[in-house]
Order: sequence, then structure tokens, then C-alpha cells
Amino acid sequence: MRSRYSAFVLGLTDYLQQTWHPSTRPAQLDLAGSPEWVSLRILSSEQNNGRGKVHFRAIHRLDKGWGFLEEVSEFLQDEGRWYYLAGDTSEGQLRPGRNDPCPCGSGRKFKACCL
Repeated sequence: MRSRYSAFVLGLTDYLQQTWHPSTRPAQLDLAGSPEWVSLRILSSEQNNGRGKVHFRAIHRLDKGWGFLEEVSEFLQDEGRWYYLAGDTSEGQLRPGRNDPCPCGSGRKFKACCL
């Protein structure tokens, strides 16, 4: 999951296609207009008998603020490699308070970082 997130950040469509299971892989993948991703947090993960699930939250910048994509992704292991199958997603906008941790992942308070 972390490598696929990095591929989204860097715009590596070939890698994303290669790690997507052929049964659900789109014919084309266009990342034009993708948000500016700034952090990833894995909320939970599990694997059993060559199948896996990863629940994550990815944070991105909006014109005036922060947004998130939260997903429970399904993966399948085939010949020792993991492939993305599908995911159940939700999106929203973050509204951090001045004293909350900054969404950019710096570890600093929002008021002292990206406010």
C-alpha cells in the first residue's frame, strides 16, 4: 500500500498499472488533476490466505485547506506478489484547529506550520 501511495504522489502510472490485479485494472490511468498528496496513515491491515485488506487515510491539499481520502483496499497475492483489487472509499475536508497537529505530517502544531 505504501508503495502505491508513493506512486500516486510521484505520478508513476506504469507502476500503479503493474500492481493492479488484471481482473480489475483499468485500461488507462490518468492522474492529471490529482491532488497534492502530503501524508498517509495506515489505520489497520490484515492478511489471510493470500488476501489482504488495508484501511488507510491519505491527506491532500485543497485550494483553501485540506482534504482526505479514506479507503479500505483489498489486495490479492499471486505468485508472491501483492496486487490491488478494489477499494471502498470516502472523501472529505479536514478542518484542523490551531493547536491540532498539522495535516502535512510535520509533527508541528497547525498554527506554527501551514496556517
